[in-house]
Amino acid sequence: MKWSHSKTTLLQNASLSSLALHFRSLLRQCARATALPPGKQLHAAVTVTGLLSSPNLFLRNALVHLYASCSLPYHARKLFDEIPHSHKDSVDYTALIRQCPPFESLKLFIQMHQLGLPIDGVAMVCSLNACARLGDPKVGSQMHVDVVKFGFEKFDKVCNALMNVYVKFGLLGEAKKVFEEIEVPSVVSWTVFLEGLVKWESVESGRVVFDEMPERNEVAWTVMIVGYVGNGFTKEAFLLLKEMIFGCGFGLNCVTLCSVLSACSQSGDVCIGRWIHGYAVKEMGLDFGVMVGTSLVDMYAKCGRINAALLVFKHMLKRNVVAWNAMLGGLAMHGMGKVVVDMFPSMLEEVKPDGVTFMALLIACDHSGLVEKGWEYFRDLESVYGINPEIEHYACMVGLLGRAGRLGDAEILVKNMPIPPNEVVLGSLLGSCYAHGKLQLGEKIMRELVEMDPLNTEYHIVLSNMYALSGKIDKANSLRQILKKRGIRKVPGMSSIYVDGKLHQFIAGDKSHSRTSEIYTKLDEMIRRLRLAGYVPNTSCQVLFGCSNSDDCSEPLEEVEQVLFNHSEKLALCFGLMSTPSGSTLHIFKNLRICQDCHSAIKIASDVYKREIVVRDRYRFHSFKHGSCSCSDYW
Repeated sequence: MKWSHSKTTLLQNASLSSLALHFRSLLRQCARATALPPGKQLHAAVTVTGLLSSPNLFLRNALVHLYASCSLPYHARKLFDEIPHSHKDSVDYTALIRQCPPFESLKLFIQMHQLGLPIDGVAMVCSLNACARLGDPKVGSQMHVDVVKFGFEKFDKVCNALMNVYVKFGLLGEAKKVFEEIEVPSVVSWTVFLEGLVKWESVESGRVVFDEMPERNEVAWTVMIVGYVGNGFTKEAFLLLKEMIFGCGFGLNCVTLCSVLSACSQSGDVCIGRWIHGYAVKEMGLDFGVMVGTSLVDMYAKCGRINAALLVFKHMLKRNVVAWNAMLGGLAMHGMGKVVVDMFPSMLEEVKPDGVTFMALLIACDHSGLVEKGWEYFRDLESVYGINPEIEHYACMVGLLGRAGRLGDAEILVKNMPIPPNEVVLGSLLGSCYAHGKLQLGEKIMRELVEMDPLNTEYHIVLSNMYALSGKIDKANSLRQILKKRGIRKVPGMSSIYVDGKLHQFIAGDKSHSRTSEIYTKLDEMIRRLRLAGYVPNTSCQVLFGCSNSDDCSEPLEEVEQVLFNHSEKLALCFGLMSTPSGSTLHIFKNLRICQDCHSAIKIASDVYKREIVVRDRYRFHSFKHGSCSCSDYW
């Protein structure tokens, strides 16, 4: 009887062991295919059958790999922690290092080393990638030491990952040393180094290396094209695109299309963006996918063509939450708050909103003065939609209240925040203090901001202008002198405009353009016509930097006005007026907030010259037409 019972138990154990091995094989297949739904079903099955208990601990390892490969690091880590150290191997650690947040990944790497587990090239690459995401150059240098210590300095993939770390930090000298030590650099090695040069040195330096490459992949072509687009070299970008497609036979895949469109969004280069749109339709038809469709929506919106963005959005066959966010965010930038509010119910019928959606909603309400609607969205964020408000949502709400003049409510909101306010929140409140002349509150906020970031010029300049507008010139000049002594300089305003596919950039008082003489002749003529139409220079806009290098800012009014006339927006506008056909729309891009004087001048210019003039500043779009602006002077 005993023998029969023992035999039965052995057979049962053998059967369970065989079943466990079968489940492990299936889980591995799901991990390789990143097939989460069937993987979850297998997880449920092994749990119900009790196979997760000892001696089948290897099933937990298989589940760790499944959830890690499916980008669910929390689930993977929970299972990982349930496995005894004696049953964890290098592969388990590497699976987690690849997917966990960077700080946690590096802690796992250290733990792996402390336990004496073998570290292979894959673990090293994953750890270096985590280091690149962490953003700490000191950790990068330490990882370089580990690369040498573990003997990976000759491993191509490890060296590429190490170069990528240095490139992310802008340490081109160190990246170049690693590159030069590779005996036979692969195309990936060349491409990583190329990306660093284009990003941190110049697109011209990148082109030299690009031309030297013995082999080029799609990524290398994309890096160069994106570099040209981002730097305003439209002609060069077109030539390279054509050579890539027609000369080398590369097609533009989804990643390349989206990368180039993203560069167009940042630079405002709609010429390349339209070409990419045409290419996508020709190669893929109207069903060019959610990623490309979303990139097109974002590109057209950020290039000032909001109607084109809406058209692309409406014709997208599939739309996810990212596509909706791009559309709502674009409309918000253009001050079309009412349209955003009207579209939101349609979004709810199609997809579930996320935190980014509510950022777009609050920004839309902010730019359009929809205070109560903004309050409603902010209150519903957690209670109705189950989304925890983040600090960015608070910053939007503070800006919305402050812009509407409800600084008391804004200050109460800041005090009651469950998390400490950051620079964005307090900076938004300071801007509202400036707009509404609340000097005492502005001084208080300024003290807090200086503690957070003493080198930020924007806050000092805002407060200095507040002092000057309040008649406290001595305090304004004193603050200005502090900035000068610390060597802190205001970020120069720069305005850009595309004419005939070429980017033209201007700073205040710019004399570097090849057509400078014509531009300033046009400027004199424009100012005369604007004055006749009612333009009066707003000298309060030039409180701080309208001064000379003397200490007292006592120039004659005419000199202050002349500085206003030379603002970069006006120079770009003059160049656009003299270089484009009469009646055509002008698109100007400004890296800072447009000043009140330029806003008033361009409003009048749109009527005088019968032009639509679209200006994208740091925060939003202004569409000037027939003497008025789309922002209704609320910005």
